[in-house]
Amino acid sequence: MAQHKIGIIGGSGLYHLEGFTNQKWVKVKTPFGPPSDAFLAGRLAGREIVFLPRHGRGHRLLPSELNHRANVWALKKLGAAWIVSVSAVGSLQKKYRPCDIVLPDQFLDRTKRDFEHTFFGRGIVSHVAFADPICAELSRILFRAGQAELGAVKSAKNGNRIHQGGTYVNMEGPAFSTRAESLTYHRLGYDVIGMTNLGEAKCAREAELAYATMAMITDYDCWKVDEAHVTVDMVVANLMKNAATAKAIIARAIPQIPAEPNWPCHDALKNAIMTDRKLWPKKTIAELRPILAKYL
Repeated sequence: MAQHKIGIIGGSGLYHLEGFTNQKWVKVKTPFGPPSDAFLAGRLAGREIVFLPRHGRGHRLLPSELNHRANVWALKKLGAAWIVSVSAVGSLQKKYRPCDIVLPDQFLDRTKRDFEHTFFGRGIVSHVAFADPICAELSRILFRAGQAELGAVKSAKNGNRIHQGGTYVNMEGPAFSTRAESLTYHRLGYDVIGMTNLGEAKCAREAELAYATMAMITDYDCWKVDEAHVTVDMVVANLMKNAATAKAIIARAIPQIPAEPNWPCHDALKNAIMTDRKLWPKKTIAELRPILAKYL
């Protein structure tokens, strides 16, 4: 039996992982249109890896232009059972400093594109459980790997720190928040803000992929008036600092991910599809074959 692969979605620089061997770019056509880019397949720490540069090589796609369905469908088609997402976020609370890492366990949806965050419709109705949108098992592995790389949060007085849990506000973008928006999210106690991860998480759950996010803090958004306003230069500078840390944590985490997909996320559709199997349209079945295969 072929080994199930580990998907990684992140910035273009992340595929320069030490020990990432047998690299080959693979193009995938999907029924939902083109993914962000080709996928870089290879081996790392004894496992098969499939990497996708989220915004395309050279950062050519806006957050609102990302085709989450195509990206996740292609990862499923390529044999991935887990997705580690790495993305830049702004901090909404003082305790999360630039270059810290947050492993969120909740999302607040402020996007306007829900219809693009589901594979279903077109004759098949499904309602997956999404109360806990992050795979807890995968997030714990990333946290342990982060602690091993950075040291425990309480003892890390300087440099990067890693925090388990928190709410990720997924705004639409591409402009950064207004101060009124940022202050509102800060006062409501939310933790970080970004533009990309919710759609990935929703599609991953429907595709029965275990999904977890490493939210790499680049700035304090604009609620913190005693800090400089967030700029692209600031984000890019801290992204470069964060990239090395993210790569080191991923390399530590990969050997801890099980060989077989047997977590609850891997059976997310088991009791979620409402439409009688006899009524599933052939065209929709064909489009969703990688996702529905074990239910056919």
